[in-house]
Amino acid sequence: MGHIEFNPLSKITEDDNYYNKDPTLKDQVHVLVCVVSAETSNILSNEYVKKMRDVRLAARDMGIPEVAILTKIDEACPEVKKDIKNVYKSKYLKKQMEKIKVVLGTPEKSIFPVKNYHSEIDTDDDTDTLILSALRRIINLGEDFVNDQ
Repeated sequence: MGHIEFNPLSKITEDDNYYNKDPTLKDQVHVLVCVVSAETSNILSNEYVKKMRDVRLAARDMGIPEVAILTKIDEACPEVKKDIKNVYKSKYLKKQMEKIKVVLGTPEKSIFPVKNYHSEIDTDDDTDTLILSALRRIINLGEDFVNDQ
């Protein structure tokens, strides 16, 4: 634990100068967050899915908790675009979340749909609620990880 691969073409090994053999808690990853667009989740390549699954499994083996964020839900689903409160009623988004669960292996309770702010000038309480719920879960998982160390 405590080393991160930033460049897939040049993996860090134990012989590398940047490899940290004895990482402190601040040097460790506390939560793995995978962000997937609801618009493009249907076209994820097999190569991308394999890489994400490999990273997720490696994190799981190290005891690192995981979260998946399903973004752009309003752009992917007209029902949600019309009213963000329809997020958990949407059959399309339910299917997308199920797909992430099956393809990546992320538990359903750890998949959070969010609407991105992209052209809005003012904030919206319902949009903020989704975003803050996901962030709260990430923070809680990170705190739990730190407390278990």
